[in-house]
Amino acid sequence: MAKMIHSMIRVLEEVRSVSFYVQAFGLEVAERLDFETFTLIYLSNPESEFELELTVNKGREEAYELGTGYGHLAVSVSDLDAEHKRLTDLGLNPGKIVEFNRDGALLARFFFITDPDGYKIEVLQRHGRYK
Repeated sequence: MAKMIHSMIRVLEEVRSVSFYVQAFGLEVAERLDFETFTLIYLSNPESEFELELTVNKGREEAYELGTGYGHLAVSVSDLDAEHKRLTDLGLNPGKIVEFNRDGALLARFFFITDPDGYKIEVLQRHGRYK
């Protein structure tokens, strides 16, 4: 059976992007692989084996177009309200907290935050299927 191990996004500025993911989600650089024309930065934390791979293409100056196919990454947290406040206090401008109900029961509580390259990240309260 296949095991999901990472997701890759292209970013324009390594330092800016790594700083965002370290501050916002406690990710740390697990490995950094430098090549002639690009750099790969793998980010992770002890919460999960899943990694985020940032790809920096050297010499690129214009922002990436995210297109209509990208949706979002998602992370879960134990205290959504505290996390929202922490990100707000860091000046990272998270969106408002949303409660999503289905058939009269809480399905999810979440908010979105946007990284420096425009990628959306959904931050979900650990609940139900969102562990």
